[in-house]
Amino acid sequence: MPYNGPPRWSKRWKYGFQKRMEERLSSLRRFSLCFLQSRDLAMGSYRWGVTDRLSLDEIDLGFRRYRLTRSDADQVMLRSLQRYGQLSPVVVCDVDGRVMLVDGFKRHAAAASVRGMDSLWSRHLEADASTAKAAIYTLNAVHGPVQALEEAWIVRALVREDGLSQPAVGALLGRHKSWVCRRLALLEKLAEPAREDLGLGLISPTVARQLTRLPAGNQSDVVQTARRESLTAAEVRGVVDLLLASGTAEKRAFVLEKPRQALQQYEGNVPRSWDPRMSPAGNRISRQLAKLLELLAGMQSWLRYSGRGVLQLRDREPLRPGFERLSQEASQVNELTDDFLRELHLP
Repeated sequence: MPYNGPPRWSKRWKYGFQKRMEERLSSLRRFSLCFLQSRDLAMGSYRWGVTDRLSLDEIDLGFRRYRLTRSDADQVMLRSLQRYGQLSPVVVCDVDGRVMLVDGFKRHAAAASVRGMDSLWSRHLEADASTAKAAIYTLNAVHGPVQALEEAWIVRALVREDGLSQPAVGALLGRHKSWVCRRLALLEKLAEPAREDLGLGLISPTVARQLTRLPAGNQSDVVQTARRESLTAAEVRGVVDLLLASGTAEKRAFVLEKPRQALQQYEGNVPRSWDPRMSPAGNRISRQLAKLLELLAGMQSWLRYSGRGVLQLRDREPLRPGFERLSQEASQVNELTDDFLRELHLP
């Protein structure tokens, strides 16, 4: 009979359980320390004030409008506070005489439900309102991607409420001005039903960016079609392309009713796997050309609608050599292709 370890709740089992819990708590503390160090590194350009305890009633939650609410994450934070207490300080900033919470909204909400926890360990950020709003994005981007709708809320507040230019907002957030423009379009060009779906996670940011290319009145039709047919983001991009190119209501209705059939008809111009009119060498280069055009179309769409917006800071240097080579090779291929097209008319 195989040995299954000591009996449950024996002294040896209890000792092992206690050791495992101590190791987990120690690991959690090390992770918290590493997180604080990485966050401090990302926020090294900001000035910090005192660190003290503030009562929950003293902290203003006015910046809460720039964050999405997730009940599952709130419950996880509540259990963490109940088991381990507060492991890292919240970040606050004095704005117009109010102590505004910048980072730590889940901790604040969970602390209100923990008996005896009426104050939070807080770290003061010495900054103006615009810098504090930017810090909401920066502090959250350290430990994971920020929701696109949250990014859009912050960008719109900086541009429309604080009067900053798009390049200035990009410099403040460490992003390119094209990223700022795309995030601004998510709110100003996206219809209200689509914004609600984006906030609930029912549509992805990639799909939302494609919807902004359409008039607000047509976006809900595309969302319904995508749900009904379970379309991928690439297929939604193709449907949007077809709708923009459709000149009549009948064509638009056909695209929305049978999107995959419409895409197949549109892609019917792609060369067949074997063309009897051509030699084996001609068919081989035809297949390679079709694959290359498909890859180039995907890269063009990524550069135009995503680009740096989906990358993290650590991705830039490893990707730089590849994109530099892509630029060089594309220029050479362009010149050689022009020469080849001129030679096709020769005998």
